[in-house]
Amino acid sequence: MLTLREQLTALYAGEVEPAEVVGAFRRSAVVVPLDERGGLWTATYEDVGWIHAFCDEAALARFVMARADACGVAVRPGEAAVDYVTTFGARLLDVVIPAIGEPTGVALDMGGDTPFFLPPVAGVVPDEAAVPATAGGETA
Repeated sequence: MLTLREQLTALYAGEVEPAEVVGAFRRSAVVVPLDERGGLWTATYEDVGWIHAFCDEAALARFVMARADACGVAVRPGEAAVDYVTTFGARLLDVVIPAIGEPTGVALDMGGDTPFFLPPVAGVVPDEAAVPATAGGETA
């Protein structure tokens, strides 16, 4: 069985389907950074919240360092620490996202070579947390 990181690489190589990556995400422990208030690190884009998650601590560290570089912040290796929690992907999708009460998905490994979005749609999150799809396949 491929690890989540291996599934992402295989997806980008055209060797697996996105649904397989979603399954691997559900079964995997992921790292979720915390914001300055101690909440999950999220970003909002077009009225959808995106929880940032990473396959491992190394991916999170690369993201934090790249973000510091992009903002012009001088950071030495090891200084860019950020608090985080580790949880299973299934818990994020099935428990955390419905509790938020607003359209929310997961942005996995942002800033890396193989980012992946788990949008708040049926089949990814529980139906009560899913955003309805329109006839054209876009989310409403």
